[in-house]
Amino acid sequence: MENLKLLVVDDDKNICELLRLYLVKEGYGVVLAQEGHQALSLFAREQPNLVLLDIMLPGLDGWQVCREIRRTSEVPIIMITAKGETFDKVLGLELGADDYIVKPFDTKEVVARIKAVMRRIGTRDGGRSPQEVSYDGLTVNLANYELKIRGRPVDAPPKELELLYHLASNPGKVYTRNQLLDEVWGYDYFGDSRTIDVHIKRLREKLDGVSDKWDLKTVWGVGYKFELLEG
Repeated sequence: MENLKLLVVDDDKNICELLRLYLVKEGYGVVLAQEGHQALSLFAREQPNLVLLDIMLPGLDGWQVCREIRRTSEVPIIMITAKGETFDKVLGLELGADDYIVKPFDTKEVVARIKAVMRRIGTRDGGRSPQEVSYDGLTVNLANYELKIRGRPVDAPPKELELLYHLASNPGKVYTRNQLLDEVWGYDYFGDSRTIDVHIKRLREKLDGVSDKWDLKTVWGVGYKFELLEG
């Protein structure tokens, strides 16, 4: 963990310092920002491995900062919200955030979520062995976290890639939302099953009309599956 650098963005100095204290104890390098423009500047200069991003910021708010980061990078982003409302959570995920934390939070929970996100993308052990699935017009590669549609790279956050890879690696198998949370997000994930629906929605937007030989299907009342079609 000592080689990983985190960018913490919050307009509250006390929260920034509290997070810095605990994260440094965990072996992370920590860079602090207290407003949106500063956050983007530090992101470009410091190239952190993960961003902890508050929503309510002076200048550019957290939504805008998340959107700008996602224009050029798929680095994991954990949103921090004081409201805890479903709208905030869903909007953050739709903008490309990987997770969210609700204020007031326990610092142990923050550390656990960071570790879970980094573990899921393979950063802890320096990456994963080559893993790839391919179908007509679709390739998902977890060795370099790349999604190709009709041979062309398409931007997708790490969690979307992992979810699609998991489903496509087991065509025809039906997964409940809770199974996907456990097997893709990990047993230490603190979110709820609506996270799955948001990511499936985003994947379908990317995959719409790509092929008539496979489909990302909803199994009503159960969950989702990657189905191979006749043709």
